[in-house]
Amino acid sequence: MSAELKPRAMRDTFLQSLHALMADDPEIFFVSGDFGSPVLDQIRSDYPDRFLNVGIAEQNLINVTAGLALEGFTVFAYAIAPFLTMRCFEQIRVSLGLLSEVRPMNVNLVGVGAGYSYVVSGPTHQCYEDITLMRSLPNMRVISVSDQVLAAAMPAVASHCIGPKYFRLDAQVLPIIYEGELETVSDGFHYHRKGKDVCLLATGYMVHTANRVAELLAKDGIEVGVVDIFDLNEFDSKKFNLMLSTYNSLVTMEEGFSGRGGLDSMMFDYLRRSGIEIKLLNIGVEGGYRFEIGAREVLHEQVGIGVNAVIRKVEKLISPQ
Repeated sequence: MSAELKPRAMRDTFLQSLHALMADDPEIFFVSGDFGSPVLDQIRSDYPDRFLNVGIAEQNLINVTAGLALEGFTVFAYAIAPFLTMRCFEQIRVSLGLLSEVRPMNVNLVGVGAGYSYVVSGPTHQCYEDITLMRSLPNMRVISVSDQVLAAAMPAVASHCIGPKYFRLDAQVLPIIYEGELETVSDGFHYHRKGKDVCLLATGYMVHTANRVAELLAKDGIEVGVVDIFDLNEFDSKKFNLMLSTYNSLVTMEEGFSGRGGLDSMMFDYLRRSGIEIKLLNIGVEGGYRFEIGAREVLHEQVGIGVNAVIRKVEKLISPQ
């Protein structure tokens, strides 16, 4: 980890990069449905004519965002992830999905609180369905980042890409994964660790789990690869397929419901369409909604996506039948 970097929330590094972009691009507009961030206050203070807080009114946030985008602004719309993606899904579908097919617009939905981020707030504030929902819109680009460094690189990517996009950020301060220059942002995925036979393909918070699983399995002589797939729409398929060709098994890992249209479904469809023959194991949240309150790691073990749970599943996958 770089000595200059201290762990920070993804939201803060994302907004800090956006603040810098707004100084050079007068066409960037920020719409918020949330409070409480010093960086947010800085944007509001420095660019009052391009900052609008609509309050806790996410449906209105989407419609205001669409109107600004139709007038030519590059719009970033920021709110808590479950409310941004679920409370106003119809507005996203109609005002962004449908309209962007007939009028070019650059809209960037920034959802904070992916997965179990708000672990003490219970299932109302947790977000296991957002990847599924946003992926169901055919022209919505979904980007699920794993650390603050990657989050900081995203505003620059967003500002140059036309179309509706959803950026999925964790609310907690997580360890830093990426170091130095991010040369693989345009690839849409990053090969963190090379292994043999089995590759762990993770997104968001689960990249941290995958790295830990790989470290522990290595102590037992089991070398598994780790890949962070953060752009779930526009990753470099040639490089991705070349990476996959060195493995016999692929394990997808997501902090979302298993078998409900998330990363697991995306990869199943991708492998089928690409004609790639590889054993596939999908790891996601098992069962339904949970009302227990506790540490994120403990809840993860209960729903089958914790470090120990993943290790057991990988060991079973590679064990002789």
